[in-house]
Amino acid sequence: MAKGKRRAGKKAGSKKKGAAKAAPKKMKKLTAKAAGGKKAAAKKSAKPKAKKSAVKKPAAKKVAKKVAKKAAKKTVKKPAAKTSAAKKPAAKSAAKKATARAGKAKAAPKKVVPKTVAPKKVAPKKVAAKKVAPKSLKAAAKPAAKPAAKPKVAAKPSNKPRSAARPSGRSAVGAVARAPRGTASGRSASTARRPAVTATRKPKKGGIAISGPLGDRYDEILTADALEFLAGLHRKFDSRRKALLKERVARQARFDDGELPDFLAETQTVRDGDWKVAPIPADLLDRRVEITGPVDRKMVVNALNCGANMYMADFEDANSPTWSNNIEGQINMKDRWAGKLDFTDPRTGKEYKVGEKTATLIIRPRGWHLEEAHLKIDGQPISGGLFDFGLYFFHNAKTLLDQGTRPYFYIPKLESHQEARLWNDVFVYAQEQLGLPTGLIKCTVLIETLTAAFEMDEILYELREHIAGLNAGRWDYIFSFIKKLAKNPNYILPDRGQVVMGKAFLGAYAALLVKTCHHRGAFAMGGMAAQIPVKNNPQANDEAFARVKADKEREARDGHDGTWVAHPDLVPVAKEVFDRMMPQQNQLDKLRDDVHVTRDDLLHIHEGTKTEEGFRHNMRVGVQYIEAWLRGRGAVPIYNLMEDAATAEISRAQIWQWIKYGVELEGGATATPELFRAAIDEEMAKVRDELGADYYDKGRFPEAIKLFTDLSLADEFEDFLTIPAYRMIA
Repeated sequence: MAKGKRRAGKKAGSKKKGAAKAAPKKMKKLTAKAAGGKKAAAKKSAKPKAKKSAVKKPAAKKVAKKVAKKAAKKTVKKPAAKTSAAKKPAAKSAAKKATARAGKAKAAPKKVVPKTVAPKKVAPKKVAAKKVAPKSLKAAAKPAAKPAAKPKVAAKPSNKPRSAARPSGRSAVGAVARAPRGTASGRSASTARRPAVTATRKPKKGGIAISGPLGDRYDEILTADALEFLAGLHRKFDSRRKALLKERVARQARFDDGELPDFLAETQTVRDGDWKVAPIPADLLDRRVEITGPVDRKMVVNALNCGANMYMADFEDANSPTWSNNIEGQINMKDRWAGKLDFTDPRTGKEYKVGEKTATLIIRPRGWHLEEAHLKIDGQPISGGLFDFGLYFFHNAKTLLDQGTRPYFYIPKLESHQEARLWNDVFVYAQEQLGLPTGLIKCTVLIETLTAAFEMDEILYELREHIAGLNAGRWDYIFSFIKKLAKNPNYILPDRGQVVMGKAFLGAYAALLVKTCHHRGAFAMGGMAAQIPVKNNPQANDEAFARVKADKEREARDGHDGTWVAHPDLVPVAKEVFDRMMPQQNQLDKLRDDVHVTRDDLLHIHEGTKTEEGFRHNMRVGVQYIEAWLRGRGAVPIYNLMEDAATAEISRAQIWQWIKYGVELEGGATATPELFRAAIDEEMAKVRDELGADYYDKGRFPEAIKLFTDLSLADEFEDFLTIPAYRMIA
């Protein structure tokens, strides 16, 4: 107290201006002391006795009084330590002195505004012990309406995986007409790294169930953390996936009633907007030759070493999705990035190892329509696409980043921009769960459905932070054209061999794809050349290679940035064409402003004939492919072409449509169920002779014939043959 008196005496001899400056500081002390005492003592000390006068009390005096009242109300009823009764007079005396000094402040010639002091945070415990200063005199003068609320205690951290934030630029109802990239509402999510989240909980009892057998090293893929990651994907996105599949059915019903596909009026602003996709990573800038193939170990090694720029490891159409194929494929992908991928042929003893210079790896998961029956989450099978994507991403994403690359994907079978939006949300969520930046993933979308061709801009827009380009997936596109218009007699195609690129709807869609992609800064990839080398027939081999060369020259001339091949021996053929016609990395500067594609162009069918040989050829190809697929092979050489599921789909779809409308075939026959039943027996006899009786009899041909027959003669068109076929291998 003596020290305080000396300070007070010194200040009393100073100028009035100094006294005015000192007043606010003293008032803060007053507030803190009043807050530390009992409620009754605080109220008493806040009302110093004074003579009644008609003259109004000084403003500063009122302030001091209200500050004391407010501080008293904020005092917790049960303070940590009781204020001693002996201290009451001291508090009262301090209040009187503060009031007197505040009165002097009124006489100051200038109004002095004290500095605003930021309030200290109030800890949850021992609130009464904290000294809380008001922000300013003006704030302190406001009457307190209610006692201060009890401080909130910080919530305990949750073990649940973090949910993904709503993608930037999206409206509450999920409308596609969002602001173009680069505008205030269309910015990408932050690319800053987030802390990694590692699942540590065991799978919920009954929540995650594996029904497939556990082979060697399967436990390296089906870890508890990986399964929790898959469960998170399923629980967050599966209901949306199923809703979109229902929308496919509803849309198909409208086509069956005569409606034709068209560009969407509600997304016109997206097509007209000035926007581009996010920058493309360096190791995707040159994609002149891409090879595709299944994910068995020997194929993976050969594809990585073949000299192609990219290798698409296929968990979809080139893969028969048996449980062992899927899990062993994931082991092979993980070994590739761990530097442990090699293979020794058990028959020959030949060793296969990954070389130093390899193709950039891209993964194709299954489409939205397929499920993985061997893993159920909460009693429901997980989406095959989420299963394939999730396991690869979970096990390899960070390793890829450490090795200077990224997770790259091909996305198949999209039918709308809403389905593209779902994939984008999956990417955002997956990156967030692993603490990786948004936009790390890059995908290429296959435009292989008729409806997607009318929504190329919209698909690019939905995935603009995660997309590198589009691909003209010609074989599935032909199948989709037949399927979507299967009940329209005005759209019956000629023999499959006459439906070629560069003409009719295929030429229009490929040109539109190049124009759309390049205007948005994305790659326009060419389609598959299915030819393979013809052994023991040099002339046939030369003809096959000449067809590949002509096809690739057409693609390079049209402006494509690269192409697909199905066999390592065709890599040099395709590369020579693109090296000659595209010496630079890509053709993004070829905008194709000369292209003007209308709805009628995209629906213009090829001219040609419908023959009984074409009818029968579809049988032979379709049945042989299904039989191999049931035995676990997804890429099958048939008649010097590398066929995948799309080929079998075209074969059975065309037969179904021809029979439905009783198409008259060249030579006088009519496509009928009776012709089919007679022809199938004859054609299978030919196949047995071609393959050999022993091979044929040991295969699964009876099952394949029955499935192909059921699909071809069904009253209603089955959406995908792989759905009923999967039930035969699951």
